[in-house]
Amino acid sequence: MTNEQLKKLEDDLWDAANSLRAYGGIKASDYAVPVLGLIFLRFADNKYSHVEAEILQEYEKHRGTRMERDLDKIALEKCGFYLPEHARYEYLLNLPGDKKAAEAIKEAMVAIESYQDAKFQGVLPKDAFFDIEKKKDDILPQLLKAFSDIPKDASGDVFGKIYEYFLGNFALSDGQKGGEFFTPTSVVRFIVEVIEPYSGKIYDPACGSGGMFVQSAKFVKKANHDLNDIYVCGQEYMGETVRLAKMNLLVNNLRGEITETNSYESDPYNSKGKFDYVMANPPFNVKTVKEATVKNDPRFTAYGLPTNKGKKDDKITDANYLWVSLFASSLNDKGRAGFVMANSASDARNSEYEIRKNIVDSGIVDCMVTMPSNMFYTVTLPATIWFFDKGKVNTDRKDKILFLDGRNLYRQIDRAHRDWTEEQVQNLSAIVRLYRGETDRYLELISHYIKEAQTALSAITERVEKYNAALNKALANLKSYYQQSKDKYKPEQLKKLQAAILPEQLQTLQLKDGLEMPNLQPLQTLAASAKENASQLQFATEFKTVLSAYQELQSGLNKEKESVFELWKQADSLLKLKSDKGWNDLELNKIDKYLDKKQLKLKVALEQASYWLDSMAWLQERFPDAKYVDVTGLCKIASREEYVVEQDYSLNAGRYVGVEAGDDSLSAKEFKELLSYKLLAFKKLTNQAHQLELSIEQNLAALL
Repeated sequence: MTNEQLKKLEDDLWDAANSLRAYGGIKASDYAVPVLGLIFLRFADNKYSHVEAEILQEYEKHRGTRMERDLDKIALEKCGFYLPEHARYEYLLNLPGDKKAAEAIKEAMVAIESYQDAKFQGVLPKDAFFDIEKKKDDILPQLLKAFSDIPKDASGDVFGKIYEYFLGNFALSDGQKGGEFFTPTSVVRFIVEVIEPYSGKIYDPACGSGGMFVQSAKFVKKANHDLNDIYVCGQEYMGETVRLAKMNLLVNNLRGEITETNSYESDPYNSKGKFDYVMANPPFNVKTVKEATVKNDPRFTAYGLPTNKGKKDDKITDANYLWVSLFASSLNDKGRAGFVMANSASDARNSEYEIRKNIVDSGIVDCMVTMPSNMFYTVTLPATIWFFDKGKVNTDRKDKILFLDGRNLYRQIDRAHRDWTEEQVQNLSAIVRLYRGETDRYLELISHYIKEAQTALSAITERVEKYNAALNKALANLKSYYQQSKDKYKPEQLKKLQAAILPEQLQTLQLKDGLEMPNLQPLQTLAASAKENASQLQFATEFKTVLSAYQELQSGLNKEKESVFELWKQADSLLKLKSDKGWNDLELNKIDKYLDKKQLKLKVALEQASYWLDSMAWLQERFPDAKYVDVTGLCKIASREEYVVEQDYSLNAGRYVGVEAGDDSLSAKEFKELLSYKLLAFKKLTNQAHQLELSIEQNLAALL
């Protein structure tokens, strides 16, 4: 399944599920879990179907002998599930007339769980389906039918992506509540790329629906490592979210466990010094934790406790540094951590300052990254990603910290939300790798961009030729129609036809049969050997030249298209030719859509090629020698002298990287996107101001 096919499938499935709001009057928070449960059922059935023949063969092989094994035990060994007949998706899709869908789905869920071990009991949704059925009894059958569109050969990876897509959309539509269980994928992707969890135990004590674990699995598979090399341990306070996370592990074939518990009060994994990796997006600025709960817990006291000095109440000042301490103390001697934290924690004073000082002096702080605002569903202000590396103390980075200000790098999704594209994630990660001295990883990334740029370029050539051919065909057909129709029209009609399509006009509009295309051979030769920095820089320069040549061709073709289209429009509007047989036989009735389609395809291909050029140029312009350098407004490696003496243990990236004069770090495209976003924000504030003015005026009038 291609990315385009998957995207269409995801959108179609979401539209079907989301129609519940309009059709059934059901809130996202009420239908999220049952809908994800149906996706799980479809996943389980697909996975079982892929190995069903093998399961049956193994069962029949020893049936009736002393070595006979139960069918369910063979299935669990080979598939991870056993599905009795009434738990199969086809059965649910074609229920007997007297069987209600909610009851059948619950029975299927109970049946699947009955063969699982204890840690996956009570995970699948069951009773929520009855609430949906009470609203409208045809909703569940419609949803079952919609999810049957997922191809039977869809892999576990496809289901994982669909599940994650739905989690993200539910979080987005559920606002504040949604942010409690879902961290935007691009943020998690960046954390994973930096800490690189290839193998070992991964811990998330605020795991939500398990997104950190899923992205770790994707990272492991992309690096061609065995998924069994990682084991995940999660803690989550909300029971419903725990069930989402456990389903997420099952769908993504992840080994591990999720515990429903309050992480301030309970340590089910005996976490101190135990984990290779810690990843988390904990709740910010919690002020309700009692000091008595944590003061004797070594997970929180190793670097100091954030206490209310001089105050009589038992509450700690803020839980932010409880989490920071927990993440640091849970790492083993070589462990790495990446977690999201409120910006205020980077400069917090009083007891938090002492804790930060102790953590910085321990040498484990590796990198601090300030994020753009509006990246989260519950936090509008910028947050910061902290990275710890306990193995760093034995490297030349021992007394260095990388500060990255990523506030100006983002993609605007809508007025209120932003994210990082995959390439923005990779480019930020490349800076971290250059800081670590991993030049080869940087060059590999540029090589990947070059490969993608070459693929995009080959599509352009084909689409230019097809666009030009379409224009020539359209013009030839207009000429043919004029010649065929001269004797067909009455004098007054012929006069209109001549006014619309004069032979002189057609003769002067001569399109090229063949276009002078850029010579791609030198670029292709260069791309094949562009493994070193010098040749990669040369490729980018020559690619830009070739792309400009194609853009000129596009401009010329667009002008010719407008000329052809003008002739067509005149003829069609003056003579009402849509019902004319000769006009239709020459396909002139669809010429506008036909040419628009060819124009759009070329435009998309050029934009795609430009995208890959921009992605590599963003790095090459800032790091021309493929070596780390400080870039004003973006990144800075601070020495101990700078972060201890000059900045007094501040971990605020803005204090170190500075601001580039004139904001030259933004490209024209980035500046336009930023300006567009600020215009929307200005309009929103202006509308609010007008509403306040009106309200004040009305209130004053009422008083008088």
